[in-house]
Amino acid sequence: MMTARTRFDVTKRIAVITIDSPPVNALGADVVAELAAHVDAVLANDEIAGGVICGANGIFSGGADIHGFGKPAPAGPKLRDVQRAIDEGGKIFVAGLEGIAFGGGLELAQACDYRVAHRATRVAQPEIKLGLLPGAGGTQRLPRLIGLEVALEMDVGGEPISAERARELGLIDELVDADVVDAAVAFAISHATTGRRRARDLDVRGDAAAIAAARERAEPPERGGLAAHRTLDALEGALRLPFDDAMTNERALFETLRESEQSKSRIHVFFAEREAAKVPGVPRSGHKAKTAAVIGSGTMGGGISMALANGGVDVTVIDLDEALVQRAKETIARNYDATFKKGRLSQEEMNRRLGRLHFATSLDAVASVDLVVEAVFEEMDVKKDVFRKIDERARPDAILATNTSTLDIDAIASATSRPERVIGTHFFSPANVMKLLEIVRGAKTSPDLIGDALSLAKQLGKVGVVSGNCDGFIGNRMLAHYRREADFLLEEGATPQQIDRVIREFGFPMGPYAMVDLAGLDISWRVRKRRNAERPPPGRYSKVQDRLCELGRFGQKTGAGFYKYEAGNRTPVPDPDVEGLIRATAREAGIEQRAISDDEIRKRCIYALVNEGCNVLADGIAIRAGDVDVVWVYGYAFPAWRGGPLRYAQAVGLRSVYDDIVDFQKRHGVYWTPSPLLAKLATSGGSFFA
Repeated sequence: MMTARTRFDVTKRIAVITIDSPPVNALGADVVAELAAHVDAVLANDEIAGGVICGANGIFSGGADIHGFGKPAPAGPKLRDVQRAIDEGGKIFVAGLEGIAFGGGLELAQACDYRVAHRATRVAQPEIKLGLLPGAGGTQRLPRLIGLEVALEMDVGGEPISAERARELGLIDELVDADVVDAAVAFAISHATTGRRRARDLDVRGDAAAIAAARERAEPPERGGLAAHRTLDALEGALRLPFDDAMTNERALFETLRESEQSKSRIHVFFAEREAAKVPGVPRSGHKAKTAAVIGSGTMGGGISMALANGGVDVTVIDLDEALVQRAKETIARNYDATFKKGRLSQEEMNRRLGRLHFATSLDAVASVDLVVEAVFEEMDVKKDVFRKIDERARPDAILATNTSTLDIDAIASATSRPERVIGTHFFSPANVMKLLEIVRGAKTSPDLIGDALSLAKQLGKVGVVSGNCDGFIGNRMLAHYRREADFLLEEGATPQQIDRVIREFGFPMGPYAMVDLAGLDISWRVRKRRNAERPPPGRYSKVQDRLCELGRFGQKTGAGFYKYEAGNRTPVPDPDVEGLIRATAREAGIEQRAISDDEIRKRCIYALVNEGCNVLADGIAIRAGDVDVVWVYGYAFPAWRGGPLRYAQAVGLRSVYDDIVDFQKRHGVYWTPSPLLAKLATSGGSFFA
């Protein structure tokens, strides 16, 4: 016998229908079927005056059960049938909201006549984050309740809003601090005889100008904006079509998106992100860091300190130079103030976060903390020296973490007496903003510690992905191949601005040369010098970036890198001097320049990522293909609507990708040796995600 996912009670002639399907009361087929039966029972019983729909365990509903996406629709009633029954049934229905009311959950609430909510509730229509649009009236009832312009922001932006804001807009009718169900029942009783208020009967406030303006702001449909444009089509339907016709139009648009590659890719990332937290042999951890020390007060150290403070951790920022400590204190305060002035942080929350930050000039400050994060220069000798000193001072049970982006975790851990307590926590810059935390396990890192690091990522609101230990781990190991091909293309005749444009058109927010100018050419130069000393490159090596660094052109911070920059302006300006340097370097290397097509640039840059991603997977550095994609979507801004490098390759066709790589090998040599894993899957018709 199947377990019921809902409950039905009657109090004071009002039926209370409770969704009880943990963890988020998702509206799966079984829940919807039970809701439909309960609504029919309310409508058929003359002793019942109306209904309240609420959720158990402090949550109304997180929306549709997306595990069903991509599968044939099960038989039985749909959410739209439940809404239609409420619409046409002639009895009052009130939604009692608490916790979250997202997606289909909020659409269900919109079909009720009124909405009562706990003050701490958040509501959202986030379907666009999955490449979809609200498919159960969220583009039709919402603009009738709150006006077209704000509905547009919710449907196209997808971000949650507070219950307070929803009340101001008219989406919520009453806010309470006490029991929501009791309040909703009382509200239903008091309004049962005063008339219903169906959203479908309200006029849409607003005009097509807001939709036209939103179309101008949206990415083109073919560059990731498909869901935004189809959502705007549905909202436009709310203006010009009768309600029932507009609902039919909305559903047709939803189905089009559900079959789109963009939506499938975004849903892939959604599930891959959740799967990344499951590591074979690693126990789930509920560990929460309460205190931490961050060693290093530079850009990364300051950003990591803010990320920890944002996650509720008391942090001590340590630097031996008092002047650097003072500068870090001022920079962090300035960053928080900027966020506050943009309205993204309240004064009270800003003060709380600043209150968690402390500063010190002695490593003795690590003695009592739960977590130590080293964020000093990316040089092995410096890091090993820091870890020797940490080892002498830190608690035996402290987590000892290094923020290295490329260096050998085992070599760093060897400087301590407890390598099982050492782990890599590779934050991405700016660390207080970027969502990825690449967690690097050493040979002796304990499984419990890996679980604690994954728990830390969750505590900080980040996506943790576990990587094996190799030069560059998952992300930077692949990045080196992407940048190599871009540099080779420069020498062969492309310009920085052509390559950057092609990569932007592919969907990245920045191309490789605008990006390296932003990050600083000196950072990757230091890594190259270390790598080349340890392991000279086996074949062709581009000297273009090294030559720029030798000229002191480190990017935006020096006013010149691959581009020129005007004072106070971050806009890249093409520089003829750089193009001359590239030509001269190519002549020295005996490379004859030629016209290079956009298609070749795209394939060589992206397929270099794919090929090395396959090697990362085959070598066991990444546990699963989805982990590679998550690292690149959240750490390197690979377009989520393409799903990550390996999901993209699967969509293009592994045979096609493999054939191009074989052709590149013939023309460009050893660097293009196809990954054996790619060759195997391409020739067998296999999949990374089987």
